[in-house]
Amino acid sequence: MGPTITFETKKMDGYTLLLDSLDTVLIGSELQLLGVMVDADHDVTAKWASLKNRLEGLGYSLPNAPSSEGVIASLPNKPTVGIWIMPDNIKPGTLEDFIAELIPSTDNLWKYARQCVANIQPEQRRFKPSYEMKARVHTWLAWQEEPGTPLGQAVTKRYLDAEKSQAQVFVAWLKQLFML
Repeated sequence: MGPTITFETKKMDGYTLLLDSLDTVLIGSELQLLGVMVDADHDVTAKWASLKNRLEGLGYSLPNAPSSEGVIASLPNKPTVGIWIMPDNIKPGTLEDFIAELIPSTDNLWKYARQCVANIQPEQRRFKPSYEMKARVHTWLAWQEEPGTPLGQAVTKRYLDAEKSQAQVFVAWLKQLFML
């Protein structure tokens, strides 16, 4: 029987906290591997630069720009670090932009969800303009067989098309990072 492998996901309370905790996580723990997934938001270049600067300060070597296939950096006697900037390491956006790309193109409810969100009068919108895609995706998810399904389970339930190229590139990065 092989060694026990543990896997943990952890949501950080903000990007600044993530950056500030990298030193402790990478140097002061038994961790062997760290996968970092963050939203690009409005500026992929700025997000990449801040991650690159922090990791290079710890001795890691990273390319000048993220690869569309994700980035994996290794150092002897330190954890391997994988970085994915949502949605695709190139464009600005969020996890919801990535998810929207996986919604089947034949899904009429997706078109309707986009229209519904677009038709909300500005004075009645309770979400920030930057959350519009989040509102669209979660509206669409609310209309599925099991309303309110979390994003991660939407693939398992086959609401999303995991065969799309965007999903395949992401899965390839995960497999390479976690050596699956």
